[in-house]
Amino acid sequence: MPPVPAVPGVTGRTQTPDPRPHHDWWRQAVVYQIYPRSFADSDGDGVGDLKGITSRVPYLVSLGIDAVWVCPFYPSALADGGYDVDDYRDVDPRLGTLADFDALVATLHAAGIRIVVDIVPNHTSNRHPWFLEALAAPRGSAARARYVFREGTGPDGALPPSDWESVFGGPAWERVPDGQWYLHLFAPEQPDLNWENREVRNDFLTTLRFWADRGVDGFRVDVAHGLAKSLAGPLPPQAELPAPHLAEGSHPFWDRDEVTDIYAEWRQVFDAYDPPRTAVAEAWVHPRRLARYASATGLGQAFNFDLLRAGWDRAAFHRTIDESLARTSGSATSCTWVLSNHDVVRHATRYGLPQVPGPLGQDGRAWLRGDGTHPPLDTALGLRRARAATLLMLALPGSAYLYQGEELGLHEVGDLPRDALQDPTHLRSQGRDKGRDGCRVPLPWTVDGPSFGFGPAGAHLPQPPWFGPASVEAQDGTEGSTLELYRQALALRRKLQSSEELRWEEDAATGPVLAFRRPGGWISATNFGDAPAPLPEGDVVLGSAPLEDGMLPPDCTAWVVAR
Repeated sequence: MPPVPAVPGVTGRTQTPDPRPHHDWWRQAVVYQIYPRSFADSDGDGVGDLKGITSRVPYLVSLGIDAVWVCPFYPSALADGGYDVDDYRDVDPRLGTLADFDALVATLHAAGIRIVVDIVPNHTSNRHPWFLEALAAPRGSAARARYVFREGTGPDGALPPSDWESVFGGPAWERVPDGQWYLHLFAPEQPDLNWENREVRNDFLTTLRFWADRGVDGFRVDVAHGLAKSLAGPLPPQAELPAPHLAEGSHPFWDRDEVTDIYAEWRQVFDAYDPPRTAVAEAWVHPRRLARYASATGLGQAFNFDLLRAGWDRAAFHRTIDESLARTSGSATSCTWVLSNHDVVRHATRYGLPQVPGPLGQDGRAWLRGDGTHPPLDTALGLRRARAATLLMLALPGSAYLYQGEELGLHEVGDLPRDALQDPTHLRSQGRDKGRDGCRVPLPWTVDGPSFGFGPAGAHLPQPPWFGPASVEAQDGTEGSTLELYRQALALRRKLQSSEELRWEEDAATGPVLAFRRPGGWISATNFGDAPAPLPEGDVVLGSAPLEDGMLPPDCTAWVVAR
């Protein structure tokens, strides 16, 4: 394979201007997700912060990304990693101040990088002023009407209104001192808001304007499919609830048709800005329903998790890509692609575990329950496949979402001690599920130090010894490293990217190689087989692994430019 031009290190690297119209920047953007508490710690308290992110903007520039998505940085008790929000229009003092946020936005924008922030509209925290007011107010009060309060069942209302289970395990209802119950589809510290309440709707419109006025370019909408609820009359038992991804509008609290009315109001806010603000929905719904969230009159874009859930299998990748592109064809939105995020086992680990037959791949949860020892993990194979999958994903039309640390080839930290875990999933499941902390361990920036350069002291989650060789310092400028592969891929993607079109190569439906062609002669070929395979005609400009005698080796992707 011809050598790829040397990629400069972090220092002195500049961002190439984005040639796309400013209002369409999101359609084929590469967005880098930052979990702020685990990205960079500027003050040594063991928790990442906004100044830490700002200090690493040169690194983000060196990657060649278009935007960052910053997970919640609002005041929070951290009952769910910041997704339990005390105040939607402020910064957690442990992470900084509003002035620090403004400085981060200014620094990113000066570097040509846009910023997307998380918005958490399904629930507040139980420390939010509204909820404290509701607890102090009587039944039937305006304060309680902002949330979902119900009378209990059984003698003296001592039983919950229904036997519904929360997403994190355990009952979805919590009793308050005067005997009423409130709904929390997640943790008890996350009471659900009542989106039929006009005051709730208006307050969130104010929040959207607050951050848009501060320069935020877009919003990632948490649990976008959960806001609208139908809770009138007798509540059905848990056993009679339809599967959320199959309900298609009939579930009492997931993916209700009425949710589009909420986002139509949000769209009016977004379009009042120039350029219009963007949004992307986290909506775990049937694929046919995603268009309702991603419409031009709604949020505009929705996460597509199908590729993330697919196993390392040519047929699964082919089908997922084909169906995903068909769903967005002719619509106002573009496809989104993601392989890792803050809620799932990292894809380098998933691909290194024994693969599960069928349309859904290995999710790694059983491996986590075994503290990272069983089933056996092939770390080298997992990383090799992860690199190949990433190159394939970055060649697809649409926007790509990267999760912090994947550019270092990080695996999930599966052996975190139980007493160090912070995810409520572990506690609420009585230890049956180890939770999501393994993908949230603070990043390694240097080969040594008390927290591998994450900060001047320790880190809020234990880091394994193998983080040193996987650190930014160890990989920066090292030929063949995963970090340099990402840098080269993103630089080439920017040069090769054109219209949102894809054409499968003739043998895409058969054989071990999955290959497709983009406009301008850009071809991506991935070998899912066990033996080297011929490459398409043209010049190889990048590969996830070295070629073998001019052939595409197993578990490898190559980008070819037709002559």
